[in-house]
Amino acid sequence: MLIRKATDQDSKAIVSLFNIIIDEMDLEIVRTLDRSKLDIVFQKSFETPGFLSQWAQTIVAVENDKVVGFLYGYPFENEKKINKLMHSFLQDAGLSPSIVIFSDPEAYPDEWYLNSIAVNPKYQGHGIGSKLLTATADLAANQNKNKIGLNVDWENPRAEALYHNYGFKNVGQTKLGDHNYNHLQKSI
Repeated sequence: MLIRKATDQDSKAIVSLFNIIIDEMDLEIVRTLDRSKLDIVFQKSFETPGFLSQWAQTIVAVENDKVVGFLYGYPFENEKKINKLMHSFLQDAGLSPSIVIFSDPEAYPDEWYLNSIAVNPKYQGHGIGSKLLTATADLAANQNKNKIGLNVDWENPRAEALYHNYGFKNVGQTKLGDHNYNHLQKSI
């Protein structure tokens, strides 16, 4: 298995994994939209340098030439740029530019924020998520950040326990959509 920087060619595979997270978030706005159009927005986003390496960093886990996992995050100060970039693709996908997909701030100041991590269910339990998670230290350090933050849903205590095993500590709480989340951080 190989962990590498994502390319625009990985976007379709990334979107299928990203949708696992989107489904778990159960955002009201997402339930009202045509998912195929929303997938276009996500795919166009993950084809841009802004999402892949400029403002955010996206890496993938590859097994037998197939993307089986991904991780995406960014420094706190880039969150608005990332959301604005994604928003810029709404009309291209046939959606109203008045739609706001992600309205709640997620990152905390001075951190590299791990926005999303997902592994294809067929490949879970083989250490892929752990390898992706371990790579966040280098991603954060390369962005001159000395802490990594993430949000974990209150309804997912198993994931929270995993993050605690990797040295993450609870530092706050937030609400994204209709779900409550603990905000965790780890110093590097």
